[in-house]
This record gives sequence, structure tokens and C-alpha cells, in this order.
Amino acid sequence: MAAEPAGRGSRVTGFPGRHPVLIRAVTAVVAGVLLFGSFPPRPWWFLAPIGIALLTLSVRGTGKLRGGFGYGLLAGLGFFLPLLPWTGIYVGPVPWLALSTACAIYIGLFGLLARMLSTLPGWPLWIALAWTTTEWGRSSFPFGGFPWGRLAFGQADGWFLPLAAYGGAPLVGFAVALTGTGIAALVVAIRRPDGTGVAPSGSRRRSALAAVLIVAVMPVAGLALRPALPGPDEGEGTITVAAIQGSVPRLGLEFNAQRRAVLDNHARRTEQLADEVAAGRAPQPDLVIWPENSSDIDPLRNADAAAIITRAARRVDAPILIGAVLVNDDRTTTNSMMVWTEESGPGQRHDKRIIQPFGEYLPMRGFFRLFSDYADRAGYFVPGNGDGTVRVAGIDLGVATCYEVAFDRAFRDSMSAGAQLLTVPTNNATFGDSEMTYQQLAMSRVRAVEHGRALVVAATSGVSAIIAADGSVQQQTELFVPAALVADLPLRESTTLATRLGAAPEWLAIILTAGALIVVAIRRRTRPRGEPTEQSSSPGLSTRPSA
Repeated sequence: MAAEPAGRGSRVTGFPGRHPVLIRAVTAVVAGVLLFGSFPPRPWWFLAPIGIALLTLSVRGTGKLRGGFGYGLLAGLGFFLPLLPWTGIYVGPVPWLALSTACAIYIGLFGLLARMLSTLPGWPLWIALAWTTTEWGRSSFPFGGFPWGRLAFGQADGWFLPLAAYGGAPLVGFAVALTGTGIAALVVAIRRPDGTGVAPSGSRRRSALAAVLIVAVMPVAGLALRPALPGPDEGEGTITVAAIQGSVPRLGLEFNAQRRAVLDNHARRTEQLADEVAAGRAPQPDLVIWPENSSDIDPLRNADAAAIITRAARRVDAPILIGAVLVNDDRTTTNSMMVWTEESGPGQRHDKRIIQPFGEYLPMRGFFRLFSDYADRAGYFVPGNGDGTVRVAGIDLGVATCYEVAFDRAFRDSMSAGAQLLTVPTNNATFGDSEMTYQQLAMSRVRAVEHGRALVVAATSGVSAIIAADGSVQQQTELFVPAALVADLPLRESTTLATRLGAAPEWLAIILTAGALIVVAIRRRTRPRGEPTEQSSSPGLSTRPSA
């Protein structure tokens, strides 16, 4: 990231001053912090495109590619270090720092790609596509990926949210990124060649107008499409659903040591709901949903646990979707959401298919044991299979358990199987009172819009919520208090364009990014030595040294 001498055909930068490396580095870190600021529980979604704009300005240039990677890495650290501290609350800072750095590397890769693509005409589009591509990479590799922190998941309160119904989380993220690169293009277009002020030339006015259009198109599209989202009560039928939040005896990794108390809490709150129904203070539910891990005592092996759940189902007079940890014959475990009725006990179940590395299981356990004693506390869970739905109370219910909601494919499979209603049972007690639960709630809101379905979040310790198909939160609990949410929810058969397209928008972005990179490579090989790049002669760029 060293500066290069100025002169004929010198590298270019949008950063005036004597210390361009320092200025770019600080700008990159600020960009990352702004991206973090756009995520819940803060409602500042509008910070995300500003963060992308600053990141684009910091990495854009014709200097060495490692400079783009370095500035991107700094932005990634500024983003993920404050976003993910909940991953180390009870296990120390090493996992938090390691995960944040791994995620930041992908932002570094984006910086490298952005530096390459910024030499192309129409670079705001190509850089935005590169962002979508690197988000796909981070959501896929390694160990199945880690999608936390995708731009879309910070937009649940923003203008871009309706776009989820047309292209899912990838389209929302692309829209935010394109708006940000458009802002960067506007800054570039209005600067004088020497970087000292506003340039009035006709070509710059045209460039500025084009940038303004880029900035406006996606937010305006989101606002225009909001009325097209289904209303909170719109559907082909209704079902009355109760979400139970029994809470836990104490927070942290040791809450499972009181597994019976957790089960008792959820059974007790369900029976209290039955009393409220009998007294006319609450409607009779057709279905009750418990959270993930609400019965960590395997009810298929433990008669007492089975009796407690059966009694609760009899009292509330409805089937219960329970969260159970099932012990397999080989002593591995399965994280299961299981239908339980008074008459027949256990029924259909969804075994969690996307399990959390370094939590529910530990890849390369022997290696990571060298770094932390907590390696031996990671679980021995194995992934399930199935289509992500259970048949209960006469409907097809799509289930994404906790961590699964971050992955596009989880509810896509449920929708392909005909899900009429969605649920996210989750256990956030291991993350204390951190921002994690609000970040995950925002993911559920995006998924509701993406697939046009009402969605029920049932959490052991909060936040539980009832979410309408337009992403609005209809009901919500407080943290760490027993509660029950009851709502009449619409059942829908129609599907959104995002559901029908599936992963196609994301793959299109990847293909277009790859094509653009091929063009860049060809241009580099065929350009005569000493000929200035497109960017060197672009309006609004300084000819000061690049970093």
C-alpha cells in the first residue's frame, strides 16, 4: 500500500493531500464502522450505502492490487469486530477475533476486485456485482460459510426491503451496494482534476447526472414496490398460532445444566396460556410453537420429559412444535423440531440441516483444541435431511432453526415443499443480552418479505415475534421474561418472484462479475505499455499519487 511517485501516467486517486495511504486507511475503517452502524438494534439502515461509498472510494485506484485488498481488510475489521463480539461472550476473545478476521478477508477480496473493476466503463455496476459475489463466497466457504453481516440483513427497516420479494437477500444487498457505488461515482464526478473543488465542465455534469440516477434508482424502486407487498391479513385462510417464550434459569453456556428447568418453564407458560384461553383472555390456538432447545432432555428416551410435553399439549388442546435434542445410537445428537400431540405423542420433525461449526460441531477438533479449552465443549451434532417442512394442524409449516435462517437455501427448500407459514425457533440464551438476537430477528423479517409468508419467531429467552409478510413486526416480547404471543395468521399459497427465481439472481451476479474480470484481464494484457488507463483519464480524478 505504498504510495507511488507522481508523474507522467502516474497512478490516480480521489484523495488529495500528502498522506493518501493514511487517508485511505482511515476512510476504510470508517466505512466498516458505518456498515456496522446500519445493523440492528439501530434503525440506521441508511448508513450502509454511505459505508459502501466510502469503501469504494478507499479501494478504487490503479495502484497495486494488494492495496485494494489491504484497505478492504481494514474496512472488514471495522465492520465485523463490533458486529460479532457476541461470539466470544462466554468463550473468550479468540473465536471472536478469528471469525471477524476470516470475514474481513472477504471484504479484502472485494477491495481487490473493486480495484480491478474500477478501470471499466460503468464501474459502479461492476463493483456492486463484485460485492454480491463476495457475499456469496463468504456465505458458502469455508465450513458451509457464514452469512452473518450480509447487507440485506441490516435493511429490515429501510427502503430497500421490498426488493427482497423480487430477488431475495442477494438483490437487496446488490441494491445497497449499487447505491453506495453510485454515491462514490457522484463524488468522483464533481471533483476537479486537482481534487480541490467542484468541476463545472459539461462532461462532469453528465457524469454527475448519471451518478445521481444510479443513486436514486434502487431506493425509489424499493419505495415504489412497497404497496405491492401483501397486507398483514391477506391470505387464503387463517390459523391461530401461539409462540411460547419460557425463558431460562440463567444465561451462558451452562444453561443446559438446568435442562429440566428449561423444559418446565416452557410447559408452565403453555399451561398458563391454557388458563388464559379458558378464562377468555386469549384465543384458542390451533398450533403452539416452542423454541429450539426447549426440551434438551430427549423426550424419545426420557419418559418424564415426554409426560410433561403431553400434559402441556392436553392442557392447551393443540399440537406443539417442540425443540428437542435427540440422542442418536452412535451418541451423536440431532437438533430437532418435532410435532407433539396429546393423542400420539411425537410426529413429524425437522432435523436441523445447517448446523453451526465451532458450536454445534467442531471441524478439525484436534487442531482447534490447541488454541482453546472450549474446543471440547463444542457439540457432536449431525445434520439432518428433509425438505424443511412439517405437517401440523392441517398446514405445511416451513421451519428454519436458529442459525439456518441466515442461509438462503433453508426456506427455499421449505417453499418448494409448499410451506404456507414459516417459523424460526431459536435459542439465543448462549449469547446473553447481546445484539445477536436483534440481528437474527432482522433476518427473519427479510425472509418473510422474500417469500411472502407470515413468520413466527419463538425464542427461549427472546426476542420472540410475530412478523407479517410485509416484514412488519406485529408482536414482540421483551428479553428474559416468560411470555406467550398469540395471533391469527394468514396462510398463503402464492409465491413471490424471489421464491420462483431461487438462486438465479445471485448466480447471475457471479457470472457477470467473472465476465467483467475476464475483460479487465484482456485489457491489461493488450494495452500498450505506458498508455493511461480509463481511470487515469476519467473526469473528477486527481493525478496525485495512488496508494
